[in-house]
This record gives sequence, C-alpha cells and structure tokens, in this order.
Amino acid sequence: MGSRIFPDHLCVILPPLGSQEGISNPIVRIKFFTRDADWAWYVTEGSPEDDDFLFFGFVFGFEQEWGNFSLSELAELRGPFGFPIERDLLFQPDSFSRTMARENRSNTTWTAGNLQIGSC
Repeated sequence: MGSRIFPDHLCVILPPLGSQEGISNPIVRIKFFTRDADWAWYVTEGSPEDDDFLFFGFVFGFEQEWGNFSLSELAELRGPFGFPIERDLLFQPDSFSRTMARENRSNTTWTAGNLQIGSC
C-alpha cells in the first residue's frame, strides 16, 4: 500500500470487511477528512481488494450513511479548494457513539450495517 494517507502498518489494525456486521456500536479505527469541506470518513473495517483497499465505515458529507469506499476513491477526491483527503493523525480509536459525540456530529439514527494503490 505505502500511501501517505494509508501507510502499510494501518492494514493490520483494521478488522476485515464484514467482521463487525451486526455490531451496533463498532470501533472507529481511522478517520479521513477534507481540510476545505465538512466531509469525514470514519473507518471501522477494511480489506485489500485486487490492487486497491476497500473500507467500510460511516461517511459524513452531503448524506450521513454507512457504506463502502476505496482508497483509490479517497486518493482521487479533492475538496472545493483542491485539497486532497487527509488522515487525521491525532484520531484515537473509539466506539462510534463516543466518536460522534466527541466530533460533535449530530446523526442519531445510525445503525451498523451490512493514496497510492497497492495491497497489504
């Protein structure tokens, strides 16, 4: 993998995709964000897939929803002023509910659901 926003050592801290299905308050392990917009990706799981890495987590943007997103997608995205997606280096893993409370995110109807490319 070896990208700036997702270095190799982070591959081992993520539970594999699907392993937390049914857990109502999963642990958020990684946070990605835009510097120039109010978007954030809260990662709870991830697995290598072909030449990419697929994440599952909660996306806070135009909509607030659980879903899959890939490292290649994050690497291509830019905020409105052209800044790339970054990983929050100060983020500490915690339960989803405590993370949202700490981050002052207001979604209260969530449920757990079903930048270079490489592999772990």
